[in-house]
Amino acid sequence: MARAIWTGSLSFGLVNIPVGLYSATEDKAIRFHQFQEGTNDRIRNKRVNERTGDEVEFSEIVKGYDIGAGEYVIVLPEELEAVEPGPTRTIEIVDFVDLEAIDPIYYKTSYYLAPQGNDAQRAYELLRQAMGTTKKIGIATLVMRSKQHLVAVRPEENVLALETMFFGDEVRDPVKEIGSLPGEMTFKGREIDTAKLLIDSMSAEWDPENYTDTYRERVEELIARKREGEIVVTDTGPRESAPVVDLMDALQASVKAARDHRPGNAEVSPLVPASIRKAKATASSAPKRVSASGGGSSSGRKSGEDLSALSKAELAKRAAALGIEGRSKMSRDELESAVAGATASSTPSRRRKAS
Repeated sequence: MARAIWTGSLSFGLVNIPVGLYSATEDKAIRFHQFQEGTNDRIRNKRVNERTGDEVEFSEIVKGYDIGAGEYVIVLPEELEAVEPGPTRTIEIVDFVDLEAIDPIYYKTSYYLAPQGNDAQRAYELLRQAMGTTKKIGIATLVMRSKQHLVAVRPEENVLALETMFFGDEVRDPVKEIGSLPGEMTFKGREIDTAKLLIDSMSAEWDPENYTDTYRERVEELIARKREGEIVVTDTGPRESAPVVDLMDALQASVKAARDHRPGNAEVSPLVPASIRKAKATASSAPKRVSASGGGSSSGRKSGEDLSALSKAELAKRAAALGIEGRSKMSRDELESAVAGATASSTPSRRRKAS
């Protein structure tokens, strides 16, 4: 069971509810250490004096605020401590606002709030149900790790969620920031109708399980292949510029293509540019995966579809749909070959089975 990263109380009016704060999300991005090429020697970062080049102990480092023209205001740790928010263990709701009133751009980090102790259960659940019925979000402030946060407390199905938020002056004005926005434009009715038709064709019920980090899956696959001693040959041709097409023609072609639309990003990942997919398809006849033992490509494609951009998990789903036996024990290349062979077969009897 996870441990609370902050404990205190949630208050609205004269009601105080003992609560704990728990992380609601986790970052699964793949992280690498740095090494000197050709060695197993780790690279470490050091704090050095840029004038002398000497390493400086952390205890000797103070903070300075850049005021421009090469001048800084030096601030000591004890001076910062003197102006820090006072120690408080209360998340005091000061306003309730409509659920739809807050632009998602203000949200920063998600947490869960949970009641602490049996005595807090009833008041906690009363607040959650009342907020859900009225479709309101509570606005409050939270002091955590010596920093004051603007937060939104909102009801979910079984729990109260807390979102840290950006303050108003931290959200940039898009017009001032970008400066080249199109503004209001007029379109022909046919253009609007076709765009709405495309949106309707691609509409789906929200299900987070439909979307996966396909880049992370490919990195994990790359690491697994290299761990097994495989030599990976990459094909990094220049990216092709997108052709200029008529907007209406593009909309109509998109509507036609969306007839077989399926929710999620499993089929075509936006992380794989079309030019790269085309380059892979063009080069598919040449061996791209060379094992350390000297073996060639195991893709064995019999169909015209390029399967090289699919992850092992995506290929496994294809294999399950095609009824390929032994798929759970196959490597990614074996799955690709089996799926390609089964797809090209005209009858179930010709499906390739695992050896």
